Order: sequence, then structure tokens, then C-alpha cells
Amino acid sequence: MFVTFFYVLEPVWKIDLMCFKLWMWTPEQRGRMARITRKTKRYPSDMTDEEWERIAPLMPGPGRRGRPREVEFREVINAVRYLVRSGCGWRMLPIHFGHWRTVYGWFRELARRFLFQTIHDVELMLDREQAGREASPTAAVIGSQSIKAPHARTRGYDAGKKVVGRKRHIAVDTDGRLLMVNLTPADISDSAGAQMILDAIRKRWPWVKHLFADGAYDRLKLMDKATYLDFIVEIIRRRDGAKGFEVLPRRWVVERTFGWMTRWRRLVRDYERRVDVSQAMIFVAMGANLMRRNAHP
Repeated sequence: MFVTFFYVLEPVWKIDLMCFKLWMWTPEQRGRMARITRKTKRYPSDMTDEEWERIAPLMPGPGRRGRPREVEFREVINAVRYLVRSGCGWRMLPIHFGHWRTVYGWFRELARRFLFQTIHDVELMLDREQAGREASPTAAVIGSQSIKAPHARTRGYDAGKKVVGRKRHIAVDTDGRLLMVNLTPADISDSAGAQMILDAIRKRWPWVKHLFADGAYDRLKLMDKATYLDFIVEIIRRRDGAKGFEVLPRRWVVERTFGWMTRWRRLVRDYERRVDVSQAMIFVAMGANLMRRNAHP
């Protein structure tokens, strides 16, 4: 199968406005979120009872040996969500969540079990079904974002963005729901980072066959790999002679997803030393967004 290139020059007004109106921040959405916030225990980031009922069955069961477990997983999840939403440090967690070392230890254990990614993916499929779509997507949009990472073990310099840190390579569905994320040093090119995204999509979302990308991904190695993995890649280019910022069809969806991420203050920069911890933080934030929308339609 050959990789197909499409050079899309459609005007901006042909963007799917129905999708945009569904996700835009309107006075009605503000009122809805205010009503949900009143249901939380202490902080807006806390889970409501409806949200906890959705994920309680996914929590680890009691151990067969050792002392009985005393920690409440609901409080652990609330503490992690508070940390990611507020951007505070681990030692700055309010004491009623429990000792920060206990919260951090369980966060690492749950991240090691891929619990946060599992919660996110389950809520993603349920959200797609509520929107009248198939649970598994068939198309995706890929993009990247360079962010400062002052404490990362390995960093790179993105000469184009003049950023020292990490680069987030993501794939989202055509409504902007996060499918995959891959973190690399910032000096890794978009096309090189996308190759690992293709492998991950192939394993976790096997029905995805169509990919949208901008001109930075029009590279031979990436296209050869896409051909091997049976993907169709649609390159969306800027109009000839366009200057400054320009909204591109389909491409704007992935930029909006980056905007959703950075509303969680812990994700404005990458404060984590380890890549797996940083990825877990992203799934905590994006999973919480989906969980709240599904539990309170």
C-alpha cells in the first residue's frame, strides 16, 4: 500500500463548526462546571461521587500478605488531581490528603500499573460513544509541543522554538481527545518523534488508519514507516504566501488539545525528572477532563 499525500488548501470556514461549538468555553459551559464544582468535597479538582463510582472497580484489590491497607484510593486520586491542577509541589500537598510520601508512593505504583492511562482510555471510548461515534477512532491528528523542563534528566534545545527542555509528541482523534503521547528531548525532530507514535497507535488503537499532519512530518523515513504500518498520511500545508499565524483545517484540533493540557498548571512546564512520571501526569489531567464530562453530561 502506498502512502497518499494530500495538500489541503481549504479555507478556514470549512472547519467542522459543529465540533468546535461542542467543545468551546461558553457561558452555558461555565454554569455547568460551577454546578459540578459544588458537588465536590473541598476543591474543584476533587472527584464527585458519580466520578468515583466510575473508576472504583479499577482500583487494586487488597493484598494477600502484610498489614491491611489503610490508604483510601479516592483520596490518593484527589491528591494527584489537586497537584496537577494547582501546580504545587509534592511537599505542598494539603495534609488532609495524607502524608505526601504516601500519596507519591501510591501515585508511582498506580502509574507503574498504567492505571491512569487505563482510566483515560476507558473514558475516551465512553465519551466517543456518547457523541454518537464508534468507541475506537479511525483517524488521528499528530502534532508536537516544545516545553521547558528544568529538572529533566535528559533535555535538548529546540532551535526553532528556542526552548531547552522536552518535546511532547501527541496523537489525538478528530475531536481532540488524546490518543497517545511520547516525550523526547526537545532537539528530536517532529518526524522522528512521530515514528514512535505510529508504533504505539498501531498497538493500542489498531483501527486508526488515517493520519493528519503538517508539513514538518513530510519526511522520507516517517513516510516509509507509515507505508509499512499501513497508514494513510494526509499532509496539510499552509497556503502559498501566508504570513503569521494561520488556522489550518484539522490541524487546529491538536493545538486545542495542547491548550487543554496547559490549563492544568503542572503541565505548563515539565517539572518531572522521569519521563514515565510526566506521561502519567498528562493522563491524569486529560482523563479527569473526560471523566467529568461523562459523569455530568
